[in-house]
Amino acid sequence: MTSKEKIIHRAKTTLLIEAEAIQNLVKNIGDSFFKVVDSLDNSKGRVIVTGIGKSGVIGMKIVATMNSTGTPSVFMHAADAIHGDLGIIQKNDSVICISKSGNSPEIKALIPFLKKEKNLLIGMTADEKSFLAKNADLNLITPIKKEACPNNLAPTTSTSVQLAMGDALSMCLLELNKFEAKDFAKYHPGGSLGRIFFLTTKDLIASQTLPTVSPTDLVKKVITEISSKRLGATAVIDKNKVVGIITDGDIRRMLETCENFNTVIASDIMTKDPFTLKHDTLASDAIKLMNKKSINHLIITENSNYIGIVHILDFIKEGIS
Repeated sequence: MTSKEKIIHRAKTTLLIEAEAIQNLVKNIGDSFFKVVDSLDNSKGRVIVTGIGKSGVIGMKIVATMNSTGTPSVFMHAADAIHGDLGIIQKNDSVICISKSGNSPEIKALIPFLKKEKNLLIGMTADEKSFLAKNADLNLITPIKKEACPNNLAPTTSTSVQLAMGDALSMCLLELNKFEAKDFAKYHPGGSLGRIFFLTTKDLIASQTLPTVSPTDLVKKVITEISSKRLGATAVIDKNKVVGIITDGDIRRMLETCENFNTVIASDIMTKDPFTLKHDTLASDAIKLMNKKSINHLIITENSNYIGIVHILDFIKEGIS
């Protein structure tokens, strides 16, 4: 084989070995898995995940997933645990110990201390006859035939199935906790999902100057107002009340149909009683209305007072559409 063929073959082989191992992992989802989920769901404490080496790295990822989906978790490095970090563990906490072999020296040294404090110990190991499996209160067995490494040494398949098992565990707890998208957003306020659930229409108009004309203003002033404020529209205000909206589309249509527009005034071309939304309306709800009504602009009010206009592009810029 050429170098290119060898590389492609190795990549495909790696993925197929790991995919087969994860597929086989499905067979291990049964009573023991349910007991683990049920115990964690009914626990009054946190989930402490511990491991060493590559298993430790997977443990950190599992903790990150659990924390972001409603299950309070903490990672404790197995080697550091017996040098002071055991203080992390509180009375009602449950401990998930991850180890492919289940027989590493650090794990063997740690387990007696965990058993002494009577915290629930859950083993995640590929060897159901290992020291960890025999001493754990409950087990999540993650067997593999071989690592995807050509030398069958580098943790690859083993860490893939550990990660998959952690995801399965996290998603079951998520469902039992009735954890919804809005809850997820609460822990991700800086991401696009957070913006969907927290961004309001007022946030989109924070730096605007208000485009405003009266019903009797001539079209020339309307055009100037729309152009200078750069929002593609202006509100029509009469006695402090929004009575209409004029968009750049309205201006174009007027120019196409009107031969002499020198006497045309705002009330002649405005859309009467335009759609308005309150300032605290979620941006996600506002875009739904705009899509449903096929409109590009919305007038925003606060305490019935006109405070700005949002354009559909404002939502797109925020990743909301």
